[in-house]
Amino acid sequence: MAGKAPTGDPVQDAPDVTTPQHAAAGLPAVGHSLRIAQQQMGVRRTALTLLKVNQKNGFDCPGCAWPEPGHRHAAEFCENGAKAVAEEATLRRVTPDFFAAHPVSDLARRSGYWLGQQGRLTQPMYLAEGSDTYEPVPWERAFDIIAEELHALSSPDEAVFYTSGRTSNEAAFLYQLFARELGTNNLPDCSNMCHESSGSALSETIGIGKGSVLLEDLYQSDLIIVAGQNPGTNHPRMLSALEKAKANGAKIVSVNPLPEAGLERFKNPQTPRGLAGSGTPLTDYFLQIRLGGDQALFRALNRLLIEAEDISPDTVLDHAFIDEHTHGYQEFAAAARATDWDEVQRATGLDQDRIDKLLALVLDAKSIVVCWAMGLTQHKHSVPTIREVVNFLLLRGNIGRPGAGVCPVRGHSNVQGDRTMGVFERPSAAFLDALDREFGITSPREHGYDVVRAIRALRDGDAKVFFAMGGNFVSASPDTDVTEAAMRRARLTVHVSTKLNRSHVVTGARALILPTLGRTEKDLQASGGQFVTVEDSMGMVHASRGGLAPASPHLLSEPAIVSRLARAVFGPQSRVPWADLEADYSLIRDRIGRVVPGFEDFNAKVARPGGFTLPHGPRDTRSFPTSTGLANFTAAPVEYPAVPEGRLLLQTLRSHDQYNTTIYGLDDRYRGIKGGRRVIMIHPDDGASHGLADGAYADLVSEWSDGTERRADGFRVVHYPTTRGCAAAYYPETNVLVPLDHTADTSNTPASKSVVIRLEAATGRPAPEPA
Repeated sequence: MAGKAPTGDPVQDAPDVTTPQHAAAGLPAVGHSLRIAQQQMGVRRTALTLLKVNQKNGFDCPGCAWPEPGHRHAAEFCENGAKAVAEEATLRRVTPDFFAAHPVSDLARRSGYWLGQQGRLTQPMYLAEGSDTYEPVPWERAFDIIAEELHALSSPDEAVFYTSGRTSNEAAFLYQLFARELGTNNLPDCSNMCHESSGSALSETIGIGKGSVLLEDLYQSDLIIVAGQNPGTNHPRMLSALEKAKANGAKIVSVNPLPEAGLERFKNPQTPRGLAGSGTPLTDYFLQIRLGGDQALFRALNRLLIEAEDISPDTVLDHAFIDEHTHGYQEFAAAARATDWDEVQRATGLDQDRIDKLLALVLDAKSIVVCWAMGLTQHKHSVPTIREVVNFLLLRGNIGRPGAGVCPVRGHSNVQGDRTMGVFERPSAAFLDALDREFGITSPREHGYDVVRAIRALRDGDAKVFFAMGGNFVSASPDTDVTEAAMRRARLTVHVSTKLNRSHVVTGARALILPTLGRTEKDLQASGGQFVTVEDSMGMVHASRGGLAPASPHLLSEPAIVSRLARAVFGPQSRVPWADLEADYSLIRDRIGRVVPGFEDFNAKVARPGGFTLPHGPRDTRSFPTSTGLANFTAAPVEYPAVPEGRLLLQTLRSHDQYNTTIYGLDDRYRGIKGGRRVIMIHPDDGASHGLADGAYADLVSEWSDGTERRADGFRVVHYPTTRGCAAAYYPETNVLVPLDHTADTSNTPASKSVVIRLEAATGRPAPEPA
């Protein structure tokens, strides 16, 4: 019955395992979407809600940041989007009575799946120092508690303000404004854990840390390379764009250690062929690469392109583009020519014949897009890897023209917008100058903490207040035991949330849970109904309007929470008109328009159906705002993980029933795993060499070059067609294996996709730890 929450916490280390699937979506996806939605929302609410997802007069799906096409279907959502919406619009409620019946010590033993299934938070809850039970607290008292702790700090830099990508542009802008009026740039966000490597590499090479393509470029491309990404689970609506690109003649290459069902074949539920037929085969060529070998692959491709130009001058490289728009070609070309093929084979697991086949596809293509996600961004050498992708595109002028460019595919629905709004620990001086002129404040100039540095600061006692605007920081962060111990050292932890998660039970001396409106809900303020805006992965900004009644009369919107907190902290002496901004979000957008380039006349632009596109110099005019004023070739040494004999290289990843740390269910349908999450996927030959049969149990021990080790016990072994020597397991269960200090160079992103592990036969089947 809708509204009924589960009573038990399922075992998660004993799944049923069948053969992986070779196609995504179709009727099973439709059926699963509707079943989950009706379980959470009921039939009528499901229809009212899902038909508003991603519509021009509806709300933006919180499930991912893939852009909406100009022409939209009545059902413009995917299976995972339906799950995300269902969990937010659920009829289940977490009331003060729930907390009275479940002290923190009880909740701490529950899995992340169980916590999320309990429903929507309904009232502000406070955990007093020394108490084991959250109790309801009035909003005014909650803000006073936060103000007390902030005023007691010896420096504003002892506070950390984390942001999840579900936060709207309006809320993010107010949030960073609050932190800077307080006096700190401690604004870590989820980008620090996922696409920071993309931003670092792209800022250096093309001058803007965002992708350079629009949906239309995919439709016009001759060749699309999808590297280190699983659209079928993480961005399912991307499959529709790839299908359209295929229909227009594009070739698609998949580069991944795992075969992914969605990239093999897509059964589009919007078409008769997808629902009842065989669907569309998407991948023309699959390169099953070793984990961490992508830089070597693109370096090898670049050598082959330069050599092909030597053989046939003026037919392969775009010399006019290179000469007019780039810097550093000669140094890069020398490094590319020196590529060692034995090293390439060791790094990639691919022989030259396989790479030559990819080269043939590249040479046949006049326009190329490269898409990637966390399979490229979470290695120690992620930044040079993405720089090498840029090198590959620059060689043939594949940036700044139709059908070509870089396409980092973001996860959270507004993680890119949050960064555009100033949620960044290292803001530019130009942004801070504009903010100060607009509001009459003096923003701090010293750089703040990113996620990893924030955890260190909490661990070392240098940070004492932690405030999270959305997300599940504890489960999303690396080095789980260290992170949890660091959070428990805080004086106060605060989480603005819609639902329960693990972070609510790993608290400082005092803790607050502040319940907020979701994307699906109406937002009524003093001036009337409000809407918010978001920015997708391709720099499109559009409105989002919820239509459901709020889950509780006690909920506040995120902008209202920030505004009221600011008034409690700063009092009437603040020069920022916080109450006015809370009452009318159009006033926030007016201020954004005077601070953030590209948002001039914000209210007028976003009133257009479908919103507007932010300017992007490399894409629009082939202008590159880098230190040289040109697109920069780079010549970093080729790197790849070294794996000792008898060890495997592990990547952490999502299941199909999961969105980041939100666990919708316990099935990974496309990979043939049902009813469990504590699994380790290894090649059958690796299973034989380690003496671990399919169905055996193993403990995972990560090994790091400095001698550090971490353990995760009790994983069911699944023999799987991954690359030999590579393994895969789900996060957050395996985040414990990634030490805090092992991160990507330059970006400081946790190196979660190249974890050297040894497997030890488990002595038993321990109860699963909370996720």
